[in-house]
Amino acid sequence: QVQLVESGGGLVQPGGSLRLSCAASGSMVNINAMGWYRQAAGKARELVAVKVTGGVTTYVDSVKGRFTISRVNANNTLYLQMNNLKPEDTAVYYCNAAEFGPSGKTDYWGQGTQVTVSS
Repeated sequence: QVQLVESGGGLVQPGGSLRLSCAASGSMVNINAMGWYRQAAGKARELVAVKVTGGVTTYVDSVKGRFTISRVNANNTLYLQMNNLKPEDTAVYYCNAAEFGPSGKTDYWGQGTQVTVSS
């Protein structure tokens, strides 16, 4: 089992910055990827950025050049640095950890943190 706790959301003006954190605990040995998703009101949840363990990092086109995902293995924390925020970035942001095992994929989710970009 893996537990994820997000923090760092809030209200910010357009053009501002926020850094989200995701503290992971539990058995991380089989986690193959960690990432951030977001869900705006009335819309489906979408992938924002994902970091494969020991591998590539992928971003959705709308955040490329503005958001940076990073992971500190020493303390099992995932970050999302968000710069030049836009109103369309407003959403609940969720941390995800993905485990690929013999029985398939298991997703773990945090509780979410609200990001609101508004003047």
